[in-house]
Amino acid sequence: MRVAGIMSGTSLDGIDVAIVDIEGRRIRTVAFHSTPYPEVVRKAILGVSNATTTTAQIARLHFRLGQLYARAVQETIRRERVRSGSIELVGCHGQTVYHQGDREWFLGKPVAATMQIGEASVIAEELGVPVVSDFRTRDMAAGGKGAPLVPYLDYWLFRHARRGRVALNIGGIANITAIPPGARPDEVLAFDTGPGNMVIDALTTEFTRGRQHFDRNGSIAASGRVDRTLLDSLLGDSYYRRQPPKTAGREQYGAEFIARLKRARLPLRDLIATTTALTAATIAGGVQRFVTSWMPVSDLIASGGGVRNTTLMGYLQAFLPDVRIARSDEFGIDADAKEAVAFAVMAYETFRKRPSNVPSATGARRPVVLGKITPG
Repeated sequence: MRVAGIMSGTSLDGIDVAIVDIEGRRIRTVAFHSTPYPEVVRKAILGVSNATTTTAQIARLHFRLGQLYARAVQETIRRERVRSGSIELVGCHGQTVYHQGDREWFLGKPVAATMQIGEASVIAEELGVPVVSDFRTRDMAAGGKGAPLVPYLDYWLFRHARRGRVALNIGGIANITAIPPGARPDEVLAFDTGPGNMVIDALTTEFTRGRQHFDRNGSIAASGRVDRTLLDSLLGDSYYRRQPPKTAGREQYGAEFIARLKRARLPLRDLIATTTALTAATIAGGVQRFVTSWMPVSDLIASGGGVRNTTLMGYLQAFLPDVRIARSDEFGIDADAKEAVAFAVMAYETFRKRPSNVPSATGARRPVVLGKITPG
């Protein structure tokens, strides 16, 4: 079956589309393309993410993103010369504008909340195929945190009979999946370690006055100085010591976090250097605190936009000197495409009425079929 996976993450750098052929347990990536968000859309998403806004703004953006997602798939088909009409299914994560994995009591029960926008009906109408969307909510209804969901693909791709492996994704948020040698699904551990590119991107946008939205190759961080006092203060956050399962997002690392950083009154390039070190330190800390204590780590397999930040990856290797760090490309999965591939695979599983959450990663009571299907 040929499936398109659509992913747009917390980094807000654009819309990733992966087109994959799935046959049994075999996955072949046919095409991948990333379409940047128009600046006006990027600002609109920031304006409704964890912010006081109006239902009208969210509703309009919900439908506009559906159109942009459909167009991104069409552009991928055109640019990568995929046979027109060959796609049979689409899986769309949507754009997260709010996520509350921790629960509050309501009507005598603990209740969480999440919202991903990007209207699936628009995508289905434009492309003429079924669309699976809204993946997080069923896991949360089953007691989970609705994240991370990519561990399902990590387990599928990277489980090894003799080698303990950690799959790392550095998107807006960084998350890891620990897969012991010969692991069963219920032996997988996964969680968000903390910030990925999100804070670095926000500071870079300000430092360059909007000329670039990410620190290309980590060059700005390399030109700055890591402030150890600020870094140690940031690492004191109790989140990093909290036992998994746990999730992080713009709620922790958005505008309020940036304002806190600025109160240190450091040059922006030093803040970028310090938060780059923070991302690497919290990833390494997550591995050391929660993984290496119970399983050997032979490989750390990295994906996501952060792998292109050479300064960040250099810090990470320094913090984990005894671990081999490789890009997922070495294992047949484009480092930029992995999350989009994951939602193609999860859509495929949903279409066949099979669960694709990993309860040991999300905290759900049981495996459940994820998402909602909009007919084409």
